[in-house]
Amino acid sequence: MTVELISVGTELLLGNIVNTNANYLAIQCAGLGFSMYHQVTVGDNKDRLYEAIDTARHRADIIILTGGLGPTSDDITKETLASLLNKELIMDEYSKDRIMSYFKNKITENNWKQALKIKDSLVIDNDNGTAPGYIVEDKNNVFVLLPGPPREMIPMFEDKMLPYLQKLQDKVFLSRMVKTCGIGEAKAETMIIDLINNQTNPTIAPYAKNGEVHFRVTASANSSKEAEQLLEPVISQLQARFANNIYSLIEEETLEEVVVRLLSDHNLTLSCAESCTGGLVAGRIINVAGVSDIFTEGFITYSNQAKMKYLNVKESTLKAYGAVSEQVAKEMAIGAAKASSSNVSVAITGIAGPGGGTEEKPVGLVYISCFIDGDVFVNKYNFRGNREKVREQSVIAAIDLIRRCIVEIYG
Repeated sequence: MTVELISVGTELLLGNIVNTNANYLAIQCAGLGFSMYHQVTVGDNKDRLYEAIDTARHRADIIILTGGLGPTSDDITKETLASLLNKELIMDEYSKDRIMSYFKNKITENNWKQALKIKDSLVIDNDNGTAPGYIVEDKNNVFVLLPGPPREMIPMFEDKMLPYLQKLQDKVFLSRMVKTCGIGEAKAETMIIDLINNQTNPTIAPYAKNGEVHFRVTASANSSKEAEQLLEPVISQLQARFANNIYSLIEEETLEEVVVRLLSDHNLTLSCAESCTGGLVAGRIINVAGVSDIFTEGFITYSNQAKMKYLNVKESTLKAYGAVSEQVAKEMAIGAAKASSSNVSVAITGIAGPGGGTEEKPVGLVYISCFIDGDVFVNKYNFRGNREKVREQSVIAAIDLIRRCIVEIYG
């Protein structure tokens, strides 16, 4: 079955509100196995909304509309759909009672607009607001109407709409995520291009995301067990080809969560010494719940004086090799571990730009070192992009280096 999303609201077109609903619903529909070829955003204009819905119903089985269900005059989704389908709007006494209860008798007249429903539609309760949702079945189409605010839309979809949509799908769709880091999107795809070119069921969809490449593998079958059996050999192929570039097979798990879990599993503590990233690595690590058990200290040593004072980097090393060098990165990592009495430390020194680069040491040159129980590893990187991009890539590479070092030593 095909599905199309129509997001309603002039504020979306103007960029006043980021359309997170479309992102959320697209993921949900993919999980249901629906094909989606179009997403449309339309302002609070009846003629243009009418045209968008009319176009959608001729190219999709299911049309999901978000927004435009409120009490004001520019909330026109329900009214426009009723006009297109030539259906009457009638007062739903049940919805009226719920709205009355919500406001506890302090209600303005325009709120009753939210209690109108398209004749023969299924009313879906809104437990987090006043505007109900609706399911409208019409000939070859199903229209799903959801309120715009995510705090209302998401619970309504998950609790009420999802079970309905699942019944429309005669197959079970099961997805698994393979998350990789430390390998570019183009190279990652090249490594499995034969699998992608020959895919039927399961399918493999690559996603590039901030220094990572994720692969969603999806199988359709008559049962979850059968779908799992189809997924297993493909997942095994990806594991064999990407090896230690894979950091997780769990969709919700982040790179930093994996690192914190590895540190905890091996009773290791972590410290950070950062120059060009200015504490971004420590900040990302500290976002993980339970990190207080493994994180000791973070050092932001931007100047040479700070590197010498807090990390015991030798002045002779700085003079001989410069602050952005393999030698200084190593001494920073060792110094952080000693100063904090941690088992593991990661250190970053680099040129984030836009200035400061030379022909020998260009903008984007970054050295990242990891100290772990007496061993010191260091990697050289040449990142591309602006200052923000260089720093962002450095953070990801540093966290991934911690992961790789722990796996290398502890398995």
